Amino acid sequence: MSGDFDVVRHPRARRTKLSFDPLTGRARLTLPPRASLDRAMAWARGQAAWVERQRSVLPEARPFVPGATLPFDGATLTIRWQEGAPRAVRREGDALFLGGPLDTVARRVEAWLRRQALALLEADTAVYAARAGVTVSAVAVGDPRGRWGSCAHDGAIRYSWRLAMAPPEVRRATAAHEVAHRVHMNHSPAFHALVARLYEADPAPARRWLRAHGAALHWYGRSPS
Repeated sequence: MSGDFDVVRHPRARRTKLSFDPLTGRARLTLPPRASLDRAMAWARGQAAWVERQRSVLPEARPFVPGATLPFDGATLTIRWQEGAPRAVRREGDALFLGGPLDTVARRVEAWLRRQALALLEADTAVYAARAGVTVSAVAVGDPRGRWGSCAHDGAIRYSWRLAMAPPEVRRATAAHEVAHRVHMNHSPAFHALVARLYEADPAPARRWLRAHGAALHWYGRSPS
């Protein structure tokens, strides 16, 4: 890392490239193995206006604090902290109630979301696996940056827990996509046809939604810098 840029030397890079990651708010400078770092940094600093434009449109950080709202499975929930209430998070209507220490509210809300995400995605996966006539050895959730789901050769599927904050149809389209990989471990026309058959609709709008709004989901639970 150097200054305001994450510097990466890539063995297959043919030219110096500057990119911006909306998930982290960091600029990345990628260099060929033998490129001059000083020259590359001087060029990158000359792109400061472009970097600032990217930062100006970053999603807003939305920490999990009392009074905050968050999307969940098509609803908008409000975090309600009550002194003396039980520590465990419980949902009542469009509110998440909890007590306990204020400094652990964010951790406990995220843990609740992860559990709910796993339950939702297990159910979605089961529906599409039954339609496809395949088995899924395990379903798990994590918090990857680069993908919303993955399917391993052993039949295990792993999702981003943040899909629980996406519209339900987007979450389900992602599940159909990963289940289809149990038949086609590629992105061939046959694979895409199977995704559409399992999902029973065109999954393209869901993919477009994630491209347009997915980065914002990674800013939920983050504190402003």
